[in-house]
Amino acid sequence: MEGCREAGEEEEEEEEEEEEEGGGVRITPQLLKASTGEFALESILLLKLRGRGIAHLGCLGDCANLEWLDLSGNAIAQLAPLAALKSLAVLNLSRNRVASLEPLGSCRNLQSLNVAGNLVSSLQQLRCLTGLRRLESLRLRDPLARLANPLCAAPAYRAALADMFPGLKAIDGERVSGRGSELYQLCRDLDSSLGRGVGTGTSTGTGTEPPCTAQPWVEAGFWEPRPPRRSSIMEEAYKQFGEVLQECRELSRRADDTIAQAERALSGRPDPNSFVF
Repeated sequence: MEGCREAGEEEEEEEEEEEEEGGGVRITPQLLKASTGEFALESILLLKLRGRGIAHLGCLGDCANLEWLDLSGNAIAQLAPLAALKSLAVLNLSRNRVASLEPLGSCRNLQSLNVAGNLVSSLQQLRCLTGLRRLESLRLRDPLARLANPLCAAPAYRAALADMFPGLKAIDGERVSGRGSELYQLCRDLDSSLGRGVGTGTSTGTGTEPPCTAQPWVEAGFWEPRPPRRSSIMEEAYKQFGEVLQECRELSRRADDTIAQAERALSGRPDPNSFVF
């Protein structure tokens, strides 16, 4: 037993030395399981590893179903493992050392990205994200937290981002005026449809052109109510809330039992004033 204990201590020391040599903490299956309480990495849907001194993402790519990830306040520079997270919708990488966002181009379900406080210095470094059709919110600067990127020093960078990502609804936490909204998309489709109809009529002998056939300017079924979208994030949140509520009820029951026992113990004691000498 002593030999096994010594061997285990030696392994732990070696791991600590590796982390120190590597310049930061590496994400391991043990760290992920301890942080989430999940036994299988595929079961992790939400993960918060804020301010843990992480420099290497390690096996994070094995969390295939991860949808919400907070890695803010670490020392991360390389994002390669994130390319495997196809279900990732929300990612917070603020206050790190990231210069290249290339791996995020594979996160096709990404909707919200926060990279404030990193090393993004040019628009060219963001072109890898133009294929993310669901991206709605992009943050490069956070005035409240005093975080920014070198790119933010350019006076017109927000306008350039709006042109590069026409689907964005928010840049740096502020809603994009006139863009990204359903009304903007409808008006753009209407203008496009009317533009196609002008001049398409057939000329007649009277010199007038018959009115062209009206073209639909919204997709079929656009006005139909959309079916509710099931979110595994919400399901997991409800599950965790139910577990906490059940635990609170159990604690309340135990407290009631303890109070009742204390009351019975106190009621069984004789009153000192009742003795007659």
